[in-house]
Amino acid sequence: MKNILTTTLSLIILLSSCDLADKIDEALNPSKLGGDQSPMGQVGASVSSSSIAVAGISNIEGSVTGLNNGVSTYTGTAVVTNSAIKNVLSSYPGVTVSGNNITVTGVKFKSTKEGIESVYGLDPGIIIKYSSNVGDEYEITGTSKKRVVTAKSTNDDFMWGGMLIKVLKVEENTQKQGIKKITYWGNHKWGMVAIKFEFDDGSSIQLPIYNSANN
Repeated sequence: MKNILTTTLSLIILLSSCDLADKIDEALNPSKLGGDQSPMGQVGASVSSSSIAVAGISNIEGSVTGLNNGVSTYTGTAVVTNSAIKNVLSSYPGVTVSGNNITVTGVKFKSTKEGIESVYGLDPGIIIKYSSNVGDEYEITGTSKKRVVTAKSTNDDFMWGGMLIKVLKVEENTQKQGIKKITYWGNHKWGMVAIKFEFDDGSSIQLPIYNSANN
């Protein structure tokens, strides 16, 4: 349960930061992603997922509250009805629990017209680079692990938001904190459109991701 919530919310939800924290992030995790700033990373852009509850989590919503040197800071909330998950979350710094309403702080991403990079939250490094081809790999900063491009659409074959779109599929074998694997789907116009977590116990969850802005 702890892994499901912390990793799922880390996609959407946010952190407010100061200039010093940004400088530390830049020094420890230098960016590997180029390209012009994406509107999806601009202040005011929002991100959400399905309102249907998954493992007791629903109404995940976030917005970009800061943009510094190309790194976007997100602030957001979720509704959690599972008491076990809420108890786990309440022990985390930066997490506020009020009834079933959860506010979390901690994640930063860089979004450009070339792709998406995790700066803080998910393991740092490129998540999706739209021009990649099957077999391409992205190094995860500070580890020997890599994210690998395993599929790239040639036709509109991925159902998202009521329509079929082309996607790039990236897989990451984490073997970390009960999470066996993470799969990301991205589209050059819509950004990251879905994410799936597979756990050691054989369970999995897949969430759609919707951005208010696009490239």
